[in-house]
Amino acid sequence: MSFMNQSVIIKKPVEEVFKMATDFNNSPEIMETVIDVQLLSEGPVTEGYRFQETREIRGRKARSIIEVTDFDPNRKYSVRSHQHGLDLRYHYEFVQTSEGTRVDFQGELYTEGFRNKLMKPLIKQIIKKEDQDHLQHLKKFIESSS
Repeated sequence: MSFMNQSVIIKKPVEEVFKMATDFNNSPEIMETVIDVQLLSEGPVTEGYRFQETREIRGRKARSIIEVTDFDPNRKYSVRSHQHGLDLRYHYEFVQTSEGTRVDFQGELYTEGFRNKLMKPLIKQIIKKEDQDHLQHLKKFIESSS
């Protein structure tokens, strides 16, 4: 179930936007709470590619393994993190327009267990607070580079 939907126009060609968005080493520049990324897979990003992301949230460090679950170069990709009964999925689509590249984002959250189901509204709020501006950060990062 989608709980976050956003779009942004980045004034760069789709190939450049997609390449920078899927270079997960850029995550600390794009997502405010991400402080470190460790690549767990070798080679180019494809479906099944994995990396570990470390975030600092309210003074605490939290690590999660993120897996690329869908990958269609210059068109779309999806990632998934599943831990502690929380299944978080982010989907990105890239469309070349006359103004640049439109990036459409959709976030989904699924919960397991009674406690997580009760806490789901609060968990959604926390995730939104952490990631609601990441497309604007992506835009700024890409448009200001090169």
